[in-house]
Amino acid sequence: MSLVPKVRLTGGLEVCRVLNGMWQVSGAHGAVDPVKAVQAMDLYMSSGLTSFDMADIYGPAEEIYGNFYSQLKSREGGTPSVQGLTKWVPRPGPMNRKVVENAVERSLRRMQVDTLDCLQFHYWDYNDKRYLEALGHLSDMQREGTIRELSLTNFDTQHLEEIVDKGIRISSNQVQYSLIDRRPAARMEEFCLKHDIKLLTYGTLGGGLLSERYLTSAEPKGKAELYTASLSKYKNMVDTWGGWNLFQELLNVLSSIAKHHSCSIASVATRYILDQPAVGGVIVGCRLGVPGAEHIHDTLQSFRVELSPQDLSEIEGVLKRSRDLMSLIGDCGAEYRG
Repeated sequence: MSLVPKVRLTGGLEVCRVLNGMWQVSGAHGAVDPVKAVQAMDLYMSSGLTSFDMADIYGPAEEIYGNFYSQLKSREGGTPSVQGLTKWVPRPGPMNRKVVENAVERSLRRMQVDTLDCLQFHYWDYNDKRYLEALGHLSDMQREGTIRELSLTNFDTQHLEEIVDKGIRISSNQVQYSLIDRRPAARMEEFCLKHDIKLLTYGTLGGGLLSERYLTSAEPKGKAELYTASLSKYKNMVDTWGGWNLFQELLNVLSSIAKHHSCSIASVATRYILDQPAVGGVIVGCRLGVPGAEHIHDTLQSFRVELSPQDLSEIEGVLKRSRDLMSLIGDCGAEYRG
């Protein structure tokens, strides 16, 4: 097993600095064989990548994790050295204790665990203040030992501050953060550093766009070329950021840096975000059970790369010519709330 760096969250849970993302088993990236998916998780585990990120709305993700966890428990005995971070993504509505308990118990049952390592709460509508009621109940359940780390997903800085001011301890906030989308650096980073809140980031590889595959390639268009939900989502982000020509300039710079460090573009892109001050970990999507779709080597390589001031200057030379996504979209998560 490789020595993979970890970060400690405020409740004491240690997670890998690169987490295995399970959005890709939701069905939006093609059919998934649950048996093969469980088998594939062993590859990540044996490489030292022991932290898995999922959600109640990611199709069978929690059940797949639960089957994996159960097999590990039988094989190893005791409590497996694996971390399961899930999300609760309710539609706005009643948020009394029973509603919250039912959601938590469903995840416990699916994941086949007695305690949730980390529950990351997302809420669609800030105008419906019942998200504060839900977080109050979740905080109580954390004190009771049902939840170890209480976290958020796609909350902006203003509402993160509101929640913290209510006395609710938040361990992390999961947000989009990449060379394309650097909005967390505008406001959220400073607040998170002040309150010991880690950023867990997704979209860091742009659904695969930040790779050699798209270097010097024609601009992908339509469902045939943007054939996964990730590719479609992050191609739209590239368009807003500056377009395909500027993106090609960025890939060229990243390719040159990657060759100098004997690694991949993905490793450079991951390292850049890992080095940002408030970032605890980067979530890299896993197409579990799809042969040849593992990128474990690139992930492990990102831990040994050290970007020089010259590397950063070359990257910044491209990024400074991009559009300001903070002014175009708004703070983190604004794209999900219209």
